[in-house]
Amino acid sequence: MLVLGIDPGMAILGYGLVKQDGNSLKVIDYGVVNTPSDMETPHRLVAIFESVCKLIDRYAPQAVAVEELFFNKNVKTALAIGHARGVAVLAAALKGIGVYEYTPLQVKQAVVGYGRASKQQVQQMVRILLNLPCVPEPDDAADALAVSICHIHSVALKDKMEKAGF
Repeated sequence: MLVLGIDPGMAILGYGLVKQDGNSLKVIDYGVVNTPSDMETPHRLVAIFESVCKLIDRYAPQAVAVEELFFNKNVKTALAIGHARGVAVLAAALKGIGVYEYTPLQVKQAVVGYGRASKQQVQQMVRILLNLPCVPEPDDAADALAVSICHIHSVALKDKMEKAGF
């Protein structure tokens, strides 16, 4: 299974592609989509949409996992992130790929085993789980890889529960 994880953002949208092969996880690609702050919002959204579409076309993931928006005290920032998240979800939906959404708490729980883990703990576990020499940078890309891992672990847990009759 190949999963495209997305850490949404208007200025910086992180992405990470992780492939599960048996019990091992392998990084296929990761990075960020940057949009300049002086670009008008509609053009930034088009750039994000097109970039996500290109990633989907290039790698053909079986699933897209997106981090859900957590409550943000700054309403303007929350709306911008919501817009970026929306166009990323739209890109996957238009390509016919299943979209799965996870809260930051679920991502931390799946990657670290503790829902209140620090950002550094999550990044170190991403490095360990993906057998990388260092923590992926920038943070947004590492977070997107964590979302991919979360989805892979969630699917595996669901499969185990179904086999056990739950």
